[in-house]
Amino acid sequence: MILRDRIELNPRVCNGKPVIKGTRIPVSVILGQIAEDESWETLLAGYPELKKEDIQAALLYARASLEHTEIKAAYA
Repeated sequence: MILRDRIELNPRVCNGKPVIKGTRIPVSVILGQIAEDESWETLLAGYPELKKEDIQAALLYARASLEHTEIKAAYA
């Protein structure tokens, strides 16, 4: 999966925070809900524009950030 297809960093959207592309859903919201033991099914029902691949991309984005890899390199 190419992260740039799913994750967007745009200073005009949510103050430049990473969001699911084409939405205003921050990656941090998805991660927070997963951390609170929210099921993927509940997330998908609560955000109809969200897809399973978007949740996966949010998790991969978080992993890349934690590994201190450059986000640009992860987008390639």
